[in-house]
Amino acid sequence: MTAEGFLEGRRLQLARGVLLQCIMGGYPAARFYGSDDGDLALIAEPTQIHRLPWSDDPRALAICDADELTGESSNLSTRGQLKKVIARYAARGLAPVVATELEFFVFAPNTDPTQAFRPPVGLDGRREDGQSAFSVSSNNGLRPFFNEVYKCMAALGLPRDTFMHEMGVSQFEINLLHGDPLLLADQTFLFKHLLKEVALKHGLTVVCMAKPLAHTPGSSMHIHQSIVDSNSGKNVFSDEQGEPTAMFRHFIGGKQAGMADFTALFAPNVNSYQRLCHPYASPNNACWSHDNRAAGLRIPASSPVARRVENRLPGADANPYLAIAASLAAGLHGIEHELEPSEAIQGEFEVPDNLSLPCTLHAALERLKRSQLARELFGQEFIEGYIASKTMELTSFFDEITPWERRVLAAQA
Repeated sequence: MTAEGFLEGRRLQLARGVLLQCIMGGYPAARFYGSDDGDLALIAEPTQIHRLPWSDDPRALAICDADELTGESSNLSTRGQLKKVIARYAARGLAPVVATELEFFVFAPNTDPTQAFRPPVGLDGRREDGQSAFSVSSNNGLRPFFNEVYKCMAALGLPRDTFMHEMGVSQFEINLLHGDPLLLADQTFLFKHLLKEVALKHGLTVVCMAKPLAHTPGSSMHIHQSIVDSNSGKNVFSDEQGEPTAMFRHFIGGKQAGMADFTALFAPNVNSYQRLCHPYASPNNACWSHDNRAAGLRIPASSPVARRVENRLPGADANPYLAIAASLAAGLHGIEHELEPSEAIQGEFEVPDNLSLPCTLHAALERLKRSQLARELFGQEFIEGYIASKTMELTSFFDEITPWERRVLAAQA
């Protein structure tokens, strides 16, 4: 839209079906978004209108809500779904607090998708070989790229907590500062967009796939969650003596009750399960533990005022609005129904059958299809539309024969 049109308040409209467009570009049957495929209104969030610092021409980006023309939020909008979850907390006098940790890879351009990704050539003329995890100098070879990333983050008002090199080859992680869940979802979305745009300027490729390299740790989007009393601002997970509260237990119990049903929302792509089935501290279970990275739900070591639950299931490929909404909705379900969690586990452990999670996209979608809880929390229209779109993507994947199949199976009798 032109700047003049935007400033005049001209309404921008979008066909409902676009919210269910699959990643290959197609759409499920029209019955999933209304046979008329009528319009939605895109309503800009006033606090999320940004001049794009990486663009040579004056351009701006506005994050919008997708609303029905009658004024209510569209059931198909993931941002709208998150706002509904936050409103349910507010109705109980509670406010969730969230922080995201996003991992990503920086690669050289990859013009042939049949070839593996490669790290870029750094300022020293060499490609990283994977020995720089947590090094203080590990991003020096990409200094011009990261310097612009930092400047663009500041221009967009994206405060960063820590930035570090992760375990993978040319893999990095950012921790965004904790705050309002909707704000953090917006910031996570903006940061991913920023990364890709700045990378293109520097002749690089940023990849937020869950598992872009074999035999290498994948990329997560861990979600840290706590809840405060809306009036006092106190963390309701800790009592006056600094001990865990019943609400803390119920929050964990709700997450355990919902994680298997919601796996397809946290791990939305075929590639997501490459990360989960080759864990490298990416657990596909609903166990909980104190400071144990093998558990899907980890309680980081902290003071009582900072007591929180870390959901380690979502990958970097997850939709931040949907992943945060699903994580918080499951916790609130536990609070509302006073669900008790399993016993905490420590050290090495075997995952009980009732706490294991689907390990393929097909299995996760089948679990989501059977989930009454998902329909109660997100509505039938959203869940059925989401499943329809993801089923198209899975079918497209199965339409291709992989190099592994040709290499290994062609010679078999």
